[in-house]
Amino acid sequence: MMIKIIVQIKVFVSVLVVVLAVTVFANSATAKEQRQPNILFCISDDQSYAHTGFAGCQFVKTPAFDKLAAGGVYFTHCYAGSPGCAPSRSSLVTGRYHWQNEQSGQHSSGWLKKYVPFIDLLDNNGYFTGCTGKGVGPFEYAEKGDADSLFRIEDAGGVMHSDINYSKNGESDQYGDGIKSYNYFENFKFFMNKKEADKPFFFWYGCKEPHRSYEKDSWVRHGKKLSDVTVPAFLPDNETVRGDLLDYAVEIDWFDLHLSRMVAYLEEIGELDNTIIIVTADNGMPFPRAKANAYEYGVHVPLVVYYPKAFPGKRVVDDMVSFVDMAPTVLELTGTSNDGMLPMAGKSITKILTSNKQGIVNKDKAYVYAGRERHSSSRYENWGYPQRVIHSQDHLLIWNAKYDRWPAGAPQSLKEEGSSVLRPMYGIDEAGVHHKDWAFTDVDGSPTKSIIIERHGQSEMKPFFELSFGKRPEYELFDLNKDPYCVNNIASDQSYDKTFKTLKRALRAELTASKDPRVTGPDKEVFDSYKRYSSMRYFPKP
Repeated sequence: MMIKIIVQIKVFVSVLVVVLAVTVFANSATAKEQRQPNILFCISDDQSYAHTGFAGCQFVKTPAFDKLAAGGVYFTHCYAGSPGCAPSRSSLVTGRYHWQNEQSGQHSSGWLKKYVPFIDLLDNNGYFTGCTGKGVGPFEYAEKGDADSLFRIEDAGGVMHSDINYSKNGESDQYGDGIKSYNYFENFKFFMNKKEADKPFFFWYGCKEPHRSYEKDSWVRHGKKLSDVTVPAFLPDNETVRGDLLDYAVEIDWFDLHLSRMVAYLEEIGELDNTIIIVTADNGMPFPRAKANAYEYGVHVPLVVYYPKAFPGKRVVDDMVSFVDMAPTVLELTGTSNDGMLPMAGKSITKILTSNKQGIVNKDKAYVYAGRERHSSSRYENWGYPQRVIHSQDHLLIWNAKYDRWPAGAPQSLKEEGSSVLRPMYGIDEAGVHHKDWAFTDVDGSPTKSIIIERHGQSEMKPFFELSFGKRPEYELFDLNKDPYCVNNIASDQSYDKTFKTLKRALRAELTASKDPRVTGPDKEVFDSYKRYSSMRYFPKP
């Protein structure tokens, strides 16, 4: 009897060992198949939502973006945190509105250590992280080893890998003389070669294009046509503006070219299937009434998320998505705790990504919010032009908190610090030539800016001058279905009174809940007090 029991026990143990071995093997196989996803995060510098081939633009060539959008999840309503790069990128990596981040949400100010970006948490969670080109900036970061500084040392976008550059007269120069020399793809490849084989990665591809300046008429060399250009209604339609838009398009093409090389490389090394690819832009195009303005072409940006392994693709989604949603989304997708970050305003969009629906997936989210303070050095004592913005599916409401100021910057500057000598009004010299750094400096210098200012007195140009450089009322409301270019302010139109009041109330509630100093204080002017670390211009006291 005893022998029989012992035999039964041995058989049971043997079966148990086999079962455990099979279970362990199955679990390890499943873990291998379901390992943490890589993330390739790609962000261009100054590109409006309309300027991709997938969106129907005829004068850009974006085959890489278009292929990802066709096979992935394309968002029609993605809004940057701000119409300027630094505050917008601040919102993206912290999940917070830029007005919640003190100077770490303002252009060319200092990045405080307490504003921990989600990239740090990925790094702590076993990810190999890195960045190339433009990270989270422009911000002032501490010098290496300056342990007592309040400022963060590393770029908030991750450890930089930007040492591989094109030589003079290399591919970047041939593509366009205004293009930076960074070889984004080779820097990504270098980063990947440093990565341990079993580690997931997060890589920030921060293209510095299509930020100005551009090589004038580079579009001719690339075979682009003036006739293919769609000129936004807030800009004059002439050859100068069309050519300027084509030079802008050349640099969008450059961003897409390096994106295509990165995607091809991931496929070559067998990592594409396990890589989430996110492609967007930090704010709108660098033209008058676009960048540094809270209108559609300033904050509405492209967004595609590609990961067929887990996100049903070939979908166009109309949900309202904000940059503050990016950080919580990435953390959820990677199984990373948000411990160490300050409370976030954004919400994860993972349920939208994993859904198989098109159109509006989450009907609970009616609005997204954005804003701006300072952009360039453009007014007396570096004052900004504070705006707060609420977007619904159909309307855009803008609150211009200091509507007595010039929105594009002061129309006249001083020759130098401490001087009382004024430069000519609007920056136009005695010969009738506009100088880009003399006036309205929140708008990047360009042929488009110059032609509008130089011809501002002509009847056909006056409306465009007023749209871009004239003062604005406290509130602006636009019907985006009828007026996607935001040229007809309907805030005083009685037929929109209910919409105006509803949006104004919702905006006020969000600003109060997020403790925006412009609304809740105690110092409503604190944003103008933050030190600027980039070059300064000087203006007379208004």
